[in-house]
Amino acid sequence: MEQSIIKYIEQAIRENWEELALTDFNGVSFQYRTIARKIAKLHIAYEAAGIKKGDKIALCGRNSAQWSIAFLASLTYGAVPVPILHDFKPDTIHHLINHSEARLLYTDNSIWENLNPDTMSNLLGVIHISDYGLMFSRSEKLNYARLHLNELFGKKYPERFTPEDVVYEDADPESLALINYTSGSTGLSKGVMIPYRALTSNITYAIEHLTFLKHGDGMVCMLPLAHMYGLVIEMIHPLVKGCHIYFLTKLPSPKVIMDAFATVHPKLIVSVPLILEKIIKTKVFPLLEKPLMKIMMKVPGLDERLLTKIKEKLQETFGGQLQEFIIGGAALNKDVEAFLRKINFPFTVGYGMTECAPLISYAPHRESRPGSCGKLVDRMEAKINSTDPVHIAGELLVKGDNNMLGYYKNPEATEAAMTDDGWLHTGDLCTIDENGYIYIRGRSKNMILGPSGQNIYPEEIEQQLNNMPYVSESLIVEENNRLVALIYPDIENGSKQGLTFDDLTRLMKENITNLNKDLPGYSQIESVKVLHEEFEKTPKRSIKRYLYQH
Repeated sequence: MEQSIIKYIEQAIRENWEELALTDFNGVSFQYRTIARKIAKLHIAYEAAGIKKGDKIALCGRNSAQWSIAFLASLTYGAVPVPILHDFKPDTIHHLINHSEARLLYTDNSIWENLNPDTMSNLLGVIHISDYGLMFSRSEKLNYARLHLNELFGKKYPERFTPEDVVYEDADPESLALINYTSGSTGLSKGVMIPYRALTSNITYAIEHLTFLKHGDGMVCMLPLAHMYGLVIEMIHPLVKGCHIYFLTKLPSPKVIMDAFATVHPKLIVSVPLILEKIIKTKVFPLLEKPLMKIMMKVPGLDERLLTKIKEKLQETFGGQLQEFIIGGAALNKDVEAFLRKINFPFTVGYGMTECAPLISYAPHRESRPGSCGKLVDRMEAKINSTDPVHIAGELLVKGDNNMLGYYKNPEATEAAMTDDGWLHTGDLCTIDENGYIYIRGRSKNMILGPSGQNIYPEEIEQQLNNMPYVSESLIVEENNRLVALIYPDIENGSKQGLTFDDLTRLMKENITNLNKDLPGYSQIESVKVLHEEFEKTPKRSIKRYLYQH
């Protein structure tokens, strides 16, 4: 790798000085030159307040241009940003600020009013994320710096502030760049220590492999910036390419998302499966089930024309210029995936984890394979703990530049996750074919041992169950050595069809009877529990499985 993450950022700012960089959708916009000035001012404030390289700076707020600038300023100063999800409850935010030993916190009024500064004694100050005003301070130096910031900036740059003034000190690739807390689908959050080399490696990969995204292109940032996927692939990667990034600052409702696509015309969309699945399951599949459509789809030539029309409509929904839709975070519904492949929609499924900042595997949509999450990314090695990795699933271990340093102040968890010679346990059970394509079969933590030692992967059963009528989401759990299906039915769709909850419960039992016909004897589901409320989720929309496992 010739460049470093810091130099990528520096170069992008200098080369795109007059271009638009960051926009809050339906709000303010900033040029690259404005970002540079704001970063320079924040560096002055940090220095004047006595913030040292390696000090932690927490960011807790919704996605926005100012959030991004505060992050970039902290990273390029040599401080360690600590992104914290704004959805977390106040006691969790208190805990993470204290655990990370943050010296400064960026946040907004709605979050700050529920926090208690007395319980966060390490904080020097709290900065408002929308205008960088001081909300709370324990430091005279910080007060002075904020009050006299324009004056201090004028002294440091008495002439015009130019691209030549943008020079950020590089960092040791092995040193700590940021701490990212996992979202806790298996329990308490752990602070993942991401080194500079991991960020650099991920960004280099995105630059070299997502070549269709070019300087000046628009990008809609929908995923939380407090997660590595959104931070690296949706924000830093397009920024270093000189793109124009739009942030959905409010809760991204379907209307807001579609308005953004229509305005921005993105070439690249990065998302969890939910958006695509919802459109296909609620708009496309019901259309294809209509009697006339079923007849038309059987007429040679006409079926292709209809599918082409559906593909064009989908492309239009996403802004008309989409070249690739990358799905991550969870597997795509098999029926939806099969349909998208049938119409040759440009989607692909990638795979990663916070501990790899985040990339582990990817393949461009023309090279992607059904059910696979691509091939191992550059500068990484992989091995599978299995006697026959092509046919028998085993835990995937990875090693290389993308790997974390470990978990912050948690040597026990680090030791459990990493081997002495640098292999990281992903916790995912996978197979890998002769051509290097990775297939995830389930989480090793979730695997259930069958009555005669068979491996049962609940995710594979859940995927089949989720494709059945009126099933919204499901979990397969073990109770008293028996498999039980927990199902949250599609109550909204059911009520539109005049179905009561009792009707849905009866249908769920029918679904299980039908599903069991396709399942081997050792993975038969013996009972079903129908839920009135959807499963509790992490902010990444993963079900908190541990809450439902006994």
